[in-house]
Amino acid sequence: MWDSARVTRPVRRAADEEDDLDDRRGEFLRDRDDRWADPGPPRDRGPRRDPGRPAPRRPAARGGPRRPAPSVLRSWRTWVIPALVVLTVLAVVEAVSPDGDAGSPSALLTPPTSPNPVVREAPPGAGQNVDIPTAELPAGGEFPVTGAGTWHVVPGTTPQAGTGRVYTYSVEVEDGIVIPEGEAAFATAVSATLSDPRSWVGSGQIAVRRVDTGVPDFRISLTSQMTDRGICGYDIRYEASCWKPDIKRVVINGARWVRGAGAFDGQLGLYRQYAINHEVGHVFDNGHVPCPQNGALAPVMMQQSFGTANDYLAQLTEENPQGTEIPRDGKTCQPNAWPYPQGAVTPAG
Repeated sequence: MWDSARVTRPVRRAADEEDDLDDRRGEFLRDRDDRWADPGPPRDRGPRRDPGRPAPRRPAARGGPRRPAPSVLRSWRTWVIPALVVLTVLAVVEAVSPDGDAGSPSALLTPPTSPNPVVREAPPGAGQNVDIPTAELPAGGEFPVTGAGTWHVVPGTTPQAGTGRVYTYSVEVEDGIVIPEGEAAFATAVSATLSDPRSWVGSGQIAVRRVDTGVPDFRISLTSQMTDRGICGYDIRYEASCWKPDIKRVVINGARWVRGAGAFDGQLGLYRQYAINHEVGHVFDNGHVPCPQNGALAPVMMQQSFGTANDYLAQLTEENPQGTEIPRDGKTCQPNAWPYPQGAVTPAG
């Protein structure tokens, strides 16, 4: 006959010993974590248990193994969570910049590294008190004052015009601006001007072709007033356009495109043709020139946005020459938009 008391007593003793072992293991882990953790202020752990006294039985955890001691969890968090944060940051950087250069400033917003200067109408540092009535912006409609400082290409292409070396160009408009006639009208005016036999193709040595993909030889960009001033300068307080060789961009001032210039006496279409031909003339390495003869048509490379009188333009350049001396000789020309106003010429030789 089985003695149930004798059978159950060893089983209970084994269970008690297992509980006591678990308890001692937990104390060891807590003591170890406390040694490595920041001690902080002393804590009262309560009375310690008499080792000779049997450990009180604890209810078994339901549905699985025992939970680790809270100090163990705290120790785990101290290194795992920061490690996860670092890995997350690295993953985000890799996703944004797979090649290591995402977020680099656009070349258009960084200081130019090219030795070529900006070819602009108003030379820098010539003084603020230059009095040129014809350089004032005429009255007229609203023009774009500010924009995003970036440009988008207006879709459209043209066949080659002219013979000789072929230059490709794109027509662009600054992001965030609105022009009265629309972007397509601006692009049409540019293409029609540059394809005209009276333009630079009339030399018989230059050909142009408009593109809207790839990298063109130069870009013709309608630009807001303030962006234009930031690129072309505003040392003399008159609106101007310019050629920016380091980014191969002809910057057409939106204020001038809408209002024109005083010397053109309201002939806005003629002024627009002049502005395009003059700035593109800088692309082809043409500098500024004076009025050659009183009453003659002004050379297209004369600074007609400010006036057609040599005496006026001499004020702009006498302190800061632009490569060509403008004499104070009293000569005044008539406004002109074309390099070859009489039509195409036969190349010499």
